[in-house]
Amino acid sequence: MPLYIKPILIYFAVISLAAVVITVKDKRAAVKGKWRVPEATLMLVGLFGGATAMLVTMKVIRHKTKHMKFMVGLPLEIALQAALLCLWVWLRLH
Repeated sequence: MPLYIKPILIYFAVISLAAVVITVKDKRAAVKGKWRVPEATLMLVGLFGGATAMLVTMKVIRHKTKHMKFMVGLPLEIALQAALLCLWVWLRLH
């Protein structure tokens, strides 16, 4: 495995774990009627690489699944990340 791949994998593992933790924390807060994580924060965590983990977590724990902002926004973030990854790989190969 090339040396530059390992830090990228570690980054995505950490941001994905953070996305899961933040999403579960927000769900628990919603159930208990406590302070919630702002939606903008959730979307930013997704944008920075946690979108896939966040979307899967939201579906599993049934959190924000009726909010179009998340059910459309997170897949768009995933598509953007996939496009950027493809561009990055293409640039590395050419």
